[in-house]
Amino acid sequence: MNLLRRHPIAFTLIALVLLSALSPLPGLVDAVSGAPPADVDLVRPTLYTLLAPVSNVLDALTFLSGERAIAFLVTWVAAFVLWGLLRRGPLGRRLAAAILAPLAVILLGVAAVLLPRPVPRLVAADSTLTVIDYHAHTALSHDGRRGWTVQDLAAWHAAQGFGASYVTDHNVVFNGGVDDPIRLLPGVEWSVYDQHVVALGAVAPLERGVYGRDTRAMLSLFGALHRQGAIGIASLPEYWRNHWAELDDFVAAGADGFEIVNCAPKAIGFPAAARARVLQLAESHDLLVVGASDNHGWGQVTCVWNLSSPSAHGYRSNRVIARPIALAQGESQPWTAAYTQPWLMLAGLSWSERSSWITWILVILIYRAVPRRAGDPAGIGILARSLSLKILRLRRPPPPPPSTD
Repeated sequence: MNLLRRHPIAFTLIALVLLSALSPLPGLVDAVSGAPPADVDLVRPTLYTLLAPVSNVLDALTFLSGERAIAFLVTWVAAFVLWGLLRRGPLGRRLAAAILAPLAVILLGVAAVLLPRPVPRLVAADSTLTVIDYHAHTALSHDGRRGWTVQDLAAWHAAQGFGASYVTDHNVVFNGGVDDPIRLLPGVEWSVYDQHVVALGAVAPLERGVYGRDTRAMLSLFGALHRQGAIGIASLPEYWRNHWAELDDFVAAGADGFEIVNCAPKAIGFPAAARARVLQLAESHDLLVVGASDNHGWGQVTCVWNLSSPSAHGYRSNRVIARPIALAQGESQPWTAAYTQPWLMLAGLSWSERSSWITWILVILIYRAVPRRAGDPAGIGILARSLSLKILRLRRPPPPPPSTD
C-alpha cells in the first residue's frame, strides 16, 4: 500500500492498460465495411513490441488530425506547466519542472515526425492482391521534406508492407523507373480550382491555369486526363471542404473515384457519416474508392493501405484497410484529444503490447523503490546513485603516495 501511495500515476496507468482491454479496438478495419479484415494481419517487429510504450505513443501522435493535434498540445503543455508550478519543493525545482515537462511533450511530437524507428507491416494472405498506395510525395513537392527522394519513399513504403505506390508530386509529373525495393508508379497531383486531383498513369504535363478559373473549369480536368489515358481521383480534404455540395457534378464530369481515407493531418478527420455518403455515391456509379498515405517525408507510419485486385474493376477493384485510431479522428471534438487519443491508443493495443507496457511500468517502479543506502547521493534510482558515486570517485584526485621518510 505504501508503494501505491507513493506512485499513484504508475498504478493508474497499469489499471488503464488493463481496463482498455475490456473495449478493445481491432488492429485494422476495412474502411468500407467497418469490419476487421480476416485476410490481412498487422505484423509488429520484435523491437517495436519490446519498446511498445514509445512505439505506441509516437504512432498515436502521428495519427492526430490537425485540429486535435493543436488541442492535444495546448492541453498537455498547460497541464504540465501547472503541475510544475504547483508541486512541492523549492521554487527553482518547480520552475524547472514547469519548463522541462512541457518541453518533453513537444519533443515527443518532433520524434513522431522525424525519429527513425521500427513500424508495423501489413501482410495479406492472398498473394494475388497488391498492397498499394495511391498518393505519395517526394521533395519535388513544395511541401515535401527536403532531401526526400524516390528511394526514400520506396523504402518507407516497403517497410510497411506496400508492394507498389504511385508518386503524385504537386504539379510535377513522375514517369516511373523505380522498381526496388518496391515499384513506384507514374502519377501527379494537380492543384486546380479549390481542389487537388490525383492523376494516375502515364500523365503528360498540362496548362493548369485552364482548370483554375472556377468549379466548372476544374471539373473539365477529368475529361482531359481520360484523353491522356490516365484516371482522376478527387483528393481529400478538398472535395470535403470546398465542393461537398457538388459531388454529383464530379461524377457527371467523369471523376474515376474518391479518396475516403487520407493520413495527412488536414484530411484524417474526415467524419464517418461523410465517408458513408461518398461510399454510397461511389457504389451506385461503380467508382473507385482509395486510401492515401499522402506521405511527404514527415512521419514514420501510415494509417492506411489498399488491397488492389487486378481481376476486378471500379468499386470492387480496391479495398481500403485502415488503422481504427485514424478513422476515429473525425468522431470526437478536437478539445477532447488530450484524453480520447491516449484512450484510443490503449484500446488498440495487442496483448503483447499490453504486456510490454505493464512490464516497463513495473521495472521502473522496482527501480525507483529500491531503498537509498545511507550516504548515497540523491538520484532517480539505485543505478543512477551508483553511477553518481563512481563518477565522483573518478573525479577525486588520487591520494598522495605514502611518505618514505
